[in-house]
Amino acid sequence: MRLNALLPLALMAFTAPALQAEELPKAIEQLQAKGAEIKGTFDAPNGLKGYAAAYQNNGIALYLTPDGKHVLVGSLFDEQGKDLSAEPLEKLVYAPMSKAIWAKMEKSAWIADGRDDAPRKVYLFSDPNCPYCNMFWEQARPWVESGKVQLRHIMVGIIREDSPGKSAALLAAKDPAKALQQHEKAGKASTLKPLGTIPEAVRQKLEANMALMEEMGLAATPAIFYQNDKGQLQSQQGAPRPEMLGQILGKR
Repeated sequence: MRLNALLPLALMAFTAPALQAEELPKAIEQLQAKGAEIKGTFDAPNGLKGYAAAYQNNGIALYLTPDGKHVLVGSLFDEQGKDLSAEPLEKLVYAPMSKAIWAKMEKSAWIADGRDDAPRKVYLFSDPNCPYCNMFWEQARPWVESGKVQLRHIMVGIIREDSPGKSAALLAAKDPAKALQQHEKAGKASTLKPLGTIPEAVRQKLEANMALMEEMGLAATPAIFYQNDKGQLQSQQGAPRPEMLGQILGKR
């Protein structure tokens, strides 16, 4: 799933600053007043001037006519059928958003599953009581064990009453990576016990992870994020179908 499908969840929180209103023609200002956030300009054919914008949690292209008094909204195609709006929106709207999301996940409290020098990193919001998180953990074993992928589990607690305590137990473990591996390997037979009293430092990490999940508009686990071969951020909600594993984890 391309990250664009998650725009209703995350776009407004992560896009780059809008251009100043004084830099804009009046016709564009009118759309800005209606909620369009102008992120940048781009070249367009036949005297048109392109503007990349975020509007109602989506990316849109605006085309100012040569007289500066009218604006066309939507995709523009050439005679070969190429969408001339796609590349500017990727560069000016989607790419900055993707970079910001990735940076926030990097700074979150995650538990590593796999080698630090693995060439591919995959983030997932994970709940200790989530059977689909465990399913994805199992699916990823060949890639993780071969050193090709490192999973980074951003621990949250949303499924059961004891989920926060269990996530806290993993984050507070002497060796979180080992504790997570034992828990996931055991599956339903896991003996992981929730912490009755969560240390303040661990509580803050867990709350920050939960806040990030909420900020991104995510409501279920696993929420999986990865980068494709072009460096574009992609997402997968829930345990992926077998045919999707290659896209998420790379070549086996």
